[in-house]
Amino acid sequence: MPSLTPIFLAGPTAVGKSAIALQLAELLAGEIISVDSMQVYRGLDIGTAKPSAAERVRVPHHLIDVADLSESFDAARFIRLAQAAREEIQARGRVPIFCGGTGLYFKAFLDGLGQAPPADPQVRGELENIPLPVLLTELEKSDPVTFGKIDRQNPRRVIRALEVIRLTGKPFSVQRSAWSANDPSDSRISAGPFFVLTRAPGDLQRRIDLRVEEMFRRGLVSETEFLLTHGLEQNRTAMQAIGYRQVVEHLSGERSLSATSELVKVRTKQFAKRQLTWFRRHARAVWITLEPSATPDETAAQLAENYRATRLPT
Repeated sequence: MPSLTPIFLAGPTAVGKSAIALQLAELLAGEIISVDSMQVYRGLDIGTAKPSAAERVRVPHHLIDVADLSESFDAARFIRLAQAAREEIQARGRVPIFCGGTGLYFKAFLDGLGQAPPADPQVRGELENIPLPVLLTELEKSDPVTFGKIDRQNPRRVIRALEVIRLTGKPFSVQRSAWSANDPSDSRISAGPFFVLTRAPGDLQRRIDLRVEEMFRRGLVSETEFLLTHGLEQNRTAMQAIGYRQVVEHLSGERSLSATSELVKVRTKQFAKRQLTWFRRHARAVWITLEPSATPDETAAQLAENYRATRLPT
């Protein structure tokens, strides 16, 4: 019996992906594979809007809480775990639903990692001790193309690009596997439908404000204090998570709680904009603009109908 084709559901933070994915999983007898670089860490619950225990009972979720803060997690590990989860789900005769906002992980799973070398602890350690402005100056000189596209507020991405450049002597931009929109052999043609959810700017910004306020009400500060005693500051990846980084700064006396909440809103909106920019580069994505009045049930039904009409056995 052929396996059921996966479905890919992406979009910016707070757009409503998780609620729609839950409904979609129930309509299609599916299970959710999280495509989120921060939800993999145990303990990062409130700040990553991780699905609740009840939601995980309602629909099986995968690639959530698979790493301790003491561990590193990267795209290569994501591919291994996601592939295993996909095969397990399909073996049960169910539909894998990849849902999240980490574009790099979607790309890695669908297109592979290219020929970039694995992390080198010595080179990475050297780069991690260099201030970000200095790193950006080096990147601009050695690879202007990557410098023009990369998220310059994300030290982890900048460090990885420079690590690859130093290890290979070649620009990072020429080593990244391209997402070709015209290659008929592109594996994404048969990988399954790829949907990107979006909203009008004002609607998305309002939802982000509400989400951030709810996170602080639920105890983001207390959660961060707890995580600091369990290695949060030592995990450079987790410390890049929006919300936690700003709360750590608040706890060290840099700004008031109210100012911290407002800053988290600003940073989250900036992040959502970068996510949308990233996903626009995915030529085969089907974009769906959600109206403020649209319910998760309605959107899930629309996606399910599209999936049933186009799915391919694998």
